[in-house]
Amino acid sequence: MPQVNRSQDQSGQKLSIAAIQMFAQPSPPEERLERADILVEQAAGSGAMLVVLPELFNTGYSFSANNHHLVETIDGPTASWMAENASRLGIHLAGTFMLLDKEDTFNSLLLFAPDGRQWRYDKVYPWGWERGSYRASAQQPKITIASTDLGDIDLLICWDSSHLNLWKLYAGQVDMMLISSCSPNIGKSVYHFRAGGQLAFEDMGRSAEITKGSVAHVFGPLINKQVAWLGVPAVNATTCGQLETDVPQGRLTLLGFALSAPRLLKYLPVANEFSMSCDLIPECKILDASGKVLARLSNQDGETYIQADVHLATRKPAPQTRQPDSGVPWQSYFFSDTFIPMVMKPEYRKGMQKWERKQ
Repeated sequence: MPQVNRSQDQSGQKLSIAAIQMFAQPSPPEERLERADILVEQAAGSGAMLVVLPELFNTGYSFSANNHHLVETIDGPTASWMAENASRLGIHLAGTFMLLDKEDTFNSLLLFAPDGRQWRYDKVYPWGWERGSYRASAQQPKITIASTDLGDIDLLICWDSSHLNLWKLYAGQVDMMLISSCSPNIGKSVYHFRAGGQLAFEDMGRSAEITKGSVAHVFGPLINKQVAWLGVPAVNATTCGQLETDVPQGRLTLLGFALSAPRLLKYLPVANEFSMSCDLIPECKILDASGKVLARLSNQDGETYIQADVHLATRKPAPQTRQPDSGVPWQSYFFSDTFIPMVMKPEYRKGMQKWERKQ
């Protein structure tokens, strides 16, 4: 097991981190674990002590009802694979998957140490249509600090990064932060109706116009500024490629946008059968404690990894300034955290009931 002996110099201990980028489009879990296995082994072989996989790395990302058939338990194949690789390669290994806990499914970020210890963080704010596949975190408090041999590491999943309250809970308590994400570029998405025709996101009225840059902002400037405010290094492992997925509860979703764009009402008769396509936000990156990007991947780089050395402070830094504002319009939070999740809750319950009947 790698041991970190913290020096007392000004720069602190050096730690080698790897962030893995994988394609977001779904494919069979067995295939995805084989692909991840190659990248994790390469990163460990090049000296990484902490390796981070993207959100839902074992299944890929979609809003499909099929997600309910992809849930796993804590002793299932994905968690077992993670534990085995952490032990075999002598690394700390992190990534998220859909975890069945009792009668509910969560999007859970697990971090495994080489000695078998594990830490879990459940996504607090499922984004929009994700709420049809899993529920919000039930844990209290809604943060997880992993006290590892590498240091105290805070855990976040994707859209949770846009919520300042979670960053604030970690302030002064951690040595570095770890984010696992999959971030579709919703502001440049296109919606395809099976009956014919399509809409670009910017065609969906004033609300869409206001919110179109929110996701790119969150995974770019917002994360960089919050990292600098915390004063600790960070890693964000994310996905790449293009996403194509059905949109559940399309009629009610479109109705929400139609409140500011009545012209959308004409699409309601066919809105329950449409799909979405978009690229992924290219923000797989490693940051130093000042928020400077040390390494970063583009969408065109495909499935690969980046690696960089960061320095942990000898003492946990506490923010010295006022926390930066999110810069995300309230409309983005309303649609992502409230309106669309409310619409999707019945889909989640229906999906879980079907899953239970098949067991």
